[in-house]
Amino acid sequence: MNKAPQLPPQVASDEIDLFELLHSLWRQKVLVIGCTIFAGLVGVGYAFVASPEYQISSVLRPAAINELDAINRSEVYKLPVIEALAKVGSQLDSYDARLEFFKANEALFEAYRRPGQNPEQSFENFNRNAINLILPDAKKSEAPGSYIRLELQYPKGVDGVAILNGFVDYAIALTRKEVGTDLKVIVSNRLNELKGKIDAARSSYETDKESKIATLLEGDQLKRAQLEDELRALRLQMKMERSDRLAELTEAIAIAKSMGIKSPTTPSSMADSSSNGSNRVMRTEVNNQKIPLYFMGTAALEAERAALQQRTSDDFTNSRVAEISKELQLLEVNREVEVLKARGNEDVFLQDVEPLRAEVARLRSLNIDVDTLKLVNIDRRAQEPLGPIKPRKLLIVALGLVAGLAAGLLAALVRHFILAHRETAPSASWVGHRLGRRNSKGDQPLE
Repeated sequence: MNKAPQLPPQVASDEIDLFELLHSLWRQKVLVIGCTIFAGLVGVGYAFVASPEYQISSVLRPAAINELDAINRSEVYKLPVIEALAKVGSQLDSYDARLEFFKANEALFEAYRRPGQNPEQSFENFNRNAINLILPDAKKSEAPGSYIRLELQYPKGVDGVAILNGFVDYAIALTRKEVGTDLKVIVSNRLNELKGKIDAARSSYETDKESKIATLLEGDQLKRAQLEDELRALRLQMKMERSDRLAELTEAIAIAKSMGIKSPTTPSSMADSSSNGSNRVMRTEVNNQKIPLYFMGTAALEAERAALQQRTSDDFTNSRVAEISKELQLLEVNREVEVLKARGNEDVFLQDVEPLRAEVARLRSLNIDVDTLKLVNIDRRAQEPLGPIKPRKLLIVALGLVAGLAAGLLAALVRHFILAHRETAPSASWVGHRLGRRNSKGDQPLE
């Protein structure tokens, strides 16, 4: 009966012996400790050689309401305290504002300059990595606009306090200048608007005055023409009446001559004179009929005719002529037009411009000192830090020791498995050799 060959104990199982593994690591404790010490020394060297970095911050809060009361009560420019803080924050976060401050204070940023870089590139290094604006976080139940914090990280040798405080003051000054410019522009625009309204009122007044003068002169001209027409018609009428009277007198004179009436008489007197009665009789005659004109006698009639023929004007015979002459004389000069044309300061006659003038006077008397306007309250200015935030020496040394320990353990494990593989390799070769010899003699293969 064939016997199976006995295998070496080393190849009886592929399982890892944990006790043996720990024992192997313990035998290599020098390697593990060496790696740990080496990594720790590297960490210590880096911690003491690395350039320290510092961090400072400045906190801005809304100003008191009374600080902006003057500008808010001007009724020209409204600037709530929250909006003022937001304006300053906008300047602090502005790329242009930071770049202008960088260019204006080149001596403070020498550490950020690199050979071959222009000022914009050097500023980009500072702006991207050094400065950070922090606003209230709504997730932390912080009220919006309650504060603004500006942080600055800078290496050793940089005057970070001067940079941060200087930039905060610079941003506040820029905002103050912007508010002052806005205020001037708004006041100027408002004054121009009011001036336009006053000019429109003045133009309207001039138009109304000219229209009124034209209306008055036109009315006088029309009335004068009507009176002159009436006077001519009246004179023509009186001339015709005189002609008619002359014709009537001529006819009456002819009748009186034919009747032999030389002196004024009446029909009754003529009847008595023709009779032979006594002349001592006195009669009283009542007659409602008009006595013909020829009874006036030729003497009176011829005298009246001669007077009418010698008359050069009939104006005195009608009182209306005198009235028309008076009215024409009054129309020669329109006193109201004279007064309107003689006005010196016509602005006093403008309508509904007093409120506009009062507003102009108020705007021109505005005296808001924007240069002393306190837009924000600097709750905390940047101060010299107590120590650097980088590098954290204890943390770096601890991480170095942990990394060295891990590297030492890894190296010990690798070395253990390499040695174990070398020990199992000869046994596997011996087993293969014995199996080959049995097969060559015709033995049955091992099951």
